[in-house]
Amino acid sequence: MSLEVPWVLPRVILHIADVCARGFRKSLAALLTVPVLVLAGTAEQNSKPSQPIAYFTDVAQKSGLTSLNVFGGKDTKRYIIETTGTGVAIFDYDNDGWPDIFLVNGTTLEGFPAGKAPTNHLYRNNHDGTFTDVTMKAGLAATGWGQGVCVGDYDNDGWEDLYVTYYGKNRLYRNQRGVFSEVGEKSGVAGSGKAWGTGCAFVDYDRDGLPDLVVSNYVDLDLSTTPAPGERTSCIWKGVPVMCGPRGLPGAKNILYHNLGGGKFEDVTTKAHIDQTSGHYAFSISTFDFDDDGWPDIFIACDSTPSILYHNNHDGTFADVAVTAGAAFNEDGREQAGMGSTIGDFDGDGKLDIFKTNFSDDTATLYRNNGNGTFDDVTYAAGLGLHTQYLGWGTMFLDVDNDGWPDLLLVNGHVYPEVDRQHLGSSYEEPRILYHNNGNGNFTDISADAGPGITTASASRGLAIGDLWNDGRISAVISNMNAAPSLLVNDVRSANHWIGIRTIGTKSNRDGIGARITVKVGSRILVDEVRSGSSYDSNNDMRVHFGLGATTKIEFAQIRWPSGLVERFDNLKIDSIDTVKEGTGTPLNPSKAAVTE
Repeated sequence: MSLEVPWVLPRVILHIADVCARGFRKSLAALLTVPVLVLAGTAEQNSKPSQPIAYFTDVAQKSGLTSLNVFGGKDTKRYIIETTGTGVAIFDYDNDGWPDIFLVNGTTLEGFPAGKAPTNHLYRNNHDGTFTDVTMKAGLAATGWGQGVCVGDYDNDGWEDLYVTYYGKNRLYRNQRGVFSEVGEKSGVAGSGKAWGTGCAFVDYDRDGLPDLVVSNYVDLDLSTTPAPGERTSCIWKGVPVMCGPRGLPGAKNILYHNLGGGKFEDVTTKAHIDQTSGHYAFSISTFDFDDDGWPDIFIACDSTPSILYHNNHDGTFADVAVTAGAAFNEDGREQAGMGSTIGDFDGDGKLDIFKTNFSDDTATLYRNNGNGTFDDVTYAAGLGLHTQYLGWGTMFLDVDNDGWPDLLLVNGHVYPEVDRQHLGSSYEEPRILYHNNGNGNFTDISADAGPGITTASASRGLAIGDLWNDGRISAVISNMNAAPSLLVNDVRSANHWIGIRTIGTKSNRDGIGARITVKVGSRILVDEVRSGSSYDSNNDMRVHFGLGATTKIEFAQIRWPSGLVERFDNLKIDSIDTVKEGTGTPLNPSKAAVTE
């Protein structure tokens, strides 16, 4: 009788060998003074610029963003539900061409008297640098343990809808010309109320023109049976009693809803094999076509467990390939406590990479897309292994100086207020981090010179970015625990050029979610996708932004729509936001549509 070796064994052996090799490369990278990755492009000069690359100030107060985020106790956190905070969405709710701001809110264990509970907030962009609170008028004054938010026109009527996750039942808000009605139960996406929803994203996973919905869940939390701080070994951190979790608490399954049309969704979690990855403490969701096969995939950052990478099998099912693809662990083969995630082509090779924030006493993680279905952890090689004292949450690739290379913004804040009283090597309120992309495969930490909006410490969670003023400067909205939000505006007006692209699908979903945009600029190609969700349980301005450097024109933009149509758009204007509609460009044969340098 022959002995059959399980098919997974060779993969495990290869994984162990790869971990050892990557560990050697990590040590070597630390010893060398030259970058490990050398890529095509213009590297930043070593001389210090005459002015800061970016200088962010917080204008939230004077802009009218004054609502208080309420999320559990301020000085003590008895249960983990009090620590996770809330997300932010930037979207144009009234179709006036100017992005507005939605802030998710929470509550406390004690609750509030009737009519006194904190609510979510919607702020309308007044086009003059200020915002007006229109929450009540828009029908969005909901209360509860709010968590995340994502945006998508699920009924393809031309008005952006909102989905908000909760500890409890989730809510779907249908946008009816600027006034929202809650239809979560009616549409079939409210959930059981037992799971703790965190991240979400609209994604047309089957490419039928109707945006579907994926929801990540953290733990199945029952406060009546949750242990008290210090009651178990999992409720002690560095010798100090703290709130319990997530280890020791039951993990929750993620959910996939298929859009049936007519305002109805079907739970296809089991049918799509989403529930074959279970027991994870899932947070943020970032969708992207990582293997460039035309079908959207799903990356989920998980707390204290391996990350998830659901590969789309083109038949309505998914397979979690994170381990074999190299995106589940860090380069040491260790699971991390993932919080937020963002997608971007950091090295300009035309392939979309992953960046993920993690718990303190660890680094964030940058996964470089190798173009063959696998990723490498290049955190240290890229110069991103500097900060282990911070606990990261929201994060986004964004081009702060429009030089054509996406930079990185991270917001931080600890979960244990005890770190301030016990001197445990961290602070509860922490500054943000801004890394400038040098254009050669690595980054430089420019936080110290990037303005008070970056250096000011807060207990931050959600982060969303967008061109709030339609002038090519990307701003950031941040949700801060038990405090007012931050609105970071870059006061440095770069001389570099830019272009924004808004997609309108016809055969595809109307938002064009999942559309892959390639811009040809001289000898370079710039790539990104239209996506819902991402960061930490937040949603960014879905108009795709590209910095162009000194280039005064682009050769063309190529769009691969979710329907499969590939089109070329010529004569797009730079330094403006261009709207492109599916079916109005020059169609290309998909097999001959590759853009090369």
